[in-house]
Amino acid sequence: MATATTHGARAHARAQQGARADAMPFVPASSWPTPPCEAGHLVWAETVAGGNYTHRVLARGTELRLTDLGGDACAHLLLFVADRPWERLNVADTVKVQWNAYLGEGRLLLSDQGRVLASVIADTSGRHDALCGTSALAWNTRRYGDGTPQSGSPAGRELFKLAAAKNGLAPRDLPPSLSFFQGVEVRDDGSVDFTGSAGPGASVTLRAEQDVTVLLANVPHPADPRDAYTSTPLEVLAWRGEATRSGDPLWEATPEGHRAFLNTTEFLAARGIA
Repeated sequence: MATATTHGARAHARAQQGARADAMPFVPASSWPTPPCEAGHLVWAETVAGGNYTHRVLARGTELRLTDLGGDACAHLLLFVADRPWERLNVADTVKVQWNAYLGEGRLLLSDQGRVLASVIADTSGRHDALCGTSALAWNTRRYGDGTPQSGSPAGRELFKLAAAKNGLAPRDLPPSLSFFQGVEVRDDGSVDFTGSAGPGASVTLRAEQDVTVLLANVPHPADPRDAYTSTPLEVLAWRGEATRSGDPLWEATPEGHRAFLNTTEFLAARGIA
């Protein structure tokens, strides 16, 4: 067997240099064939397979575009302040402070400190969810027969645990997540209808308003009624940009958003960042 010896294993590994799979990172990101930004500005370029995860630390002002390539991606998202992970995405505050449970262009992703972690600056999907969170081990085991990360039907929370560990975070650090590209609507009785996706090619673009650690799990939405574990590739592209500043329409869109941006700017200014 070619890999039965150290020399054989090394030769086999080196022979893979330059080979590419359909879902993997581009390193360097600048080698991505169709960058959506100025040359040299791309900092993250990756295709995440269905049932897989990724993570990255992004600088303030970075724009992050997620694209549902096949129409069945579901990007479950968590955000943490990069050097202060105890400040993290708070889905409840994101919903209640903005008086809206539905994500879309112009919405802000808030921490429990009343500060903006990211803003949604573009959206061609309109099918997102801030209510249901991601799937768990017990749910996927009951639904698909297994939910472990190495199985054919990994649960979102199990993948988040792996991504978290690679950023010095533990399972107790994982709050409820947001999901993009598979939506739900709330009925009058408080139950939810699964509305599915907007189809292949839909995208959403976020702007980091602080330095953030991004965790992404691409797994089926827990309300997806299909019997089969259905999850198609997610394209992830990020490039350097500028944070939202006073005078930007997003800053002034609502009194609540204005206050959140003021809280963020005051905090960053005290640290010599803004």
